Amino acid sequence: MFRLKLATDPRWVNIAEKNVEEILTDHAYCEQKAASTAISLIVQYHDFPGLVSQMAELAQEEMEHFRRVHEFILKRGYTLGKERKDPYVNDLMKFVRKGEGRLKLLTDRLLLAAMIEARSCERFRLLSENVKDGELAAFYRELMESEAGHYTMFITLARDFAGRDTADERWEKLLEYEASIMENYSRSETIHG
Repeated sequence: MFRLKLATDPRWVNIAEKNVEEILTDHAYCEQKAASTAISLIVQYHDFPGLVSQMAELAQEEMEHFRRVHEFILKRGYTLGKERKDPYVNDLMKFVRKGEGRLKLLTDRLLLAAMIEARSCERFRLLSENVKDGELAAFYRELMESEAGHYTMFITLARDFAGRDTADERWEKLLEYEASIMENYSRSETIHG
């Protein structure tokens, strides 16, 4: 579905499973950042009512996910740690075209969001299929399905704004770029790390 060019190293699950508190804290902040991105798109592209409506719904859903992850953290007797930087997302941001017009920037931002959702979905699938903790596996299975829906929404929006062929061509370039940076990841107990 996502056509990711480089799969996550399966050993990443072992790293994540050894420090569930860290992965949950990182995941909570990923959800918060996703909500912030949706709000940012509303502010910057307020003149696109369809986009605004979808981003408003997404921001609410992402904050609901944050709440659920936080509840899961508390249920386990953990505490929400400090926010972490996300080097993966920072590396992806280098792909975004700046100074080439508002619609190209929007297209890239939508595709970038689709990529983050796709990679998150892949990671959640790995967790749901490989962790020994049944409750955690079920939790990530449910969230995996939600991330897949977000990916589809972002790809569809990019195609709406840029045209299908243009968006698909840009997506293919982003897939190649993402694979090149993924060689540096899958070594830490973070959702994208």
